[in-house]
Amino acid sequence: MGRKEMIAMLLAGGEGKRLGVLTKDLAKPAVYFGGKYRIIDFTLSNCAHSGIDTVGVLTQYQPLELNRYLGIGTPWGLDRKDGGMAILPPYVKQKGGVWYKGTANAIYQNMAFIERYNPSYVLIISGDHIYKMNYELMLQHHKRRGADLTIAGIEVDWKEASRFGVMHVDDEDRITAFEEKPKNPTSNIASMGVYIFSWPALQNYLSLDEANRTSNHDFGKDIIPAMMKDGLHISAYSFKGYWKDVGTIESLWEANMDLLADEPSLDLSDKNWRIYSVSPNRPAQYAAPGAELTSSMVTEGCFIEGTVERSVLFYGVESEIGSQISESVVMPNVKIGKGARVYRSIIGEGAVIEDGATVGDPDGEDITVVAIGERVGRNPVLLEVEQP
Repeated sequence: MGRKEMIAMLLAGGEGKRLGVLTKDLAKPAVYFGGKYRIIDFTLSNCAHSGIDTVGVLTQYQPLELNRYLGIGTPWGLDRKDGGMAILPPYVKQKGGVWYKGTANAIYQNMAFIERYNPSYVLIISGDHIYKMNYELMLQHHKRRGADLTIAGIEVDWKEASRFGVMHVDDEDRITAFEEKPKNPTSNIASMGVYIFSWPALQNYLSLDEANRTSNHDFGKDIIPAMMKDGLHISAYSFKGYWKDVGTIESLWEANMDLLADEPSLDLSDKNWRIYSVSPNRPAQYAAPGAELTSSMVTEGCFIEGTVERSVLFYGVESEIGSQISESVVMPNVKIGKGARVYRSIIGEGAVIEDGATVGDPDGEDITVVAIGERVGRNPVLLEVEQP
């Protein structure tokens, strides 16, 4: 194997409990987003645009559909012999094997994969965030600062800060304090879960952490605090673009709605930074006479006879005469019956909303979720609702 300056390790084994029925049988990175993508497409496309040609994808929870989707990495230019994409699930070793016990342990269990390429730097990223970022620019910052670890950070709303690891940063971009998901945050500079480690430092601290029986084996809770305590150089890389952790029903819905703004913060039409995905190879969308489409994204293979307003429709959606879809995310191959109403909802793949049924409340603030393959009649009984 040829030596690589930097390789990426993509954490894609998250269970995604807060996405409820959408991730009951599906890994969170494989959840649909934006009309024709999966969430993981964004970090993989970032790697492609950043010149990273070696990516280890660490899977664990419900990996079947995710593995099928990733294949050999062709859409992202990772179908190559020297490097490319490697799927890295937990496996039984000579001395036994265990499930990944945390983010740090997941990387520790795959140190042999990293060593094959003898990199100077290791990029650790997550498969469940929506953003466009040039990791090469972050690497240049890491080198200039002479850092052992660089953490990408972004300012978030104070009311959201407790969901993230937050950090204090001095005038030279050095991180002076780091707290993982504090109840009462004293900073609103949040870690994006994007790390660049100098490989010798990462190797050392992964080994120390694995030997610590009291550790959570987590980067935010254990590795970063240990490095801070020992006085290593930890730098912050300030990110000013769009970034969304779509870990809840509300944030997933909001991120899709963000795409429908007159000037969206996340431009999916940027020819210089395309988001690559696996094409569904469907025919062009069709809007029948009398159909009305307003401020919406409607993907190929859709057949529209009703009204669609401020919504995102994935491929293969059918909406029949008299139906109305408003402020909703409708995933692939959903059937919306005659006269049906869908408001402020996320409709899972393959669901059927029967004739005359109503899903969601046009005057409420909750987001209603219909499970993958669910059939909803005129009097729906069990629908998941996300509180804002």
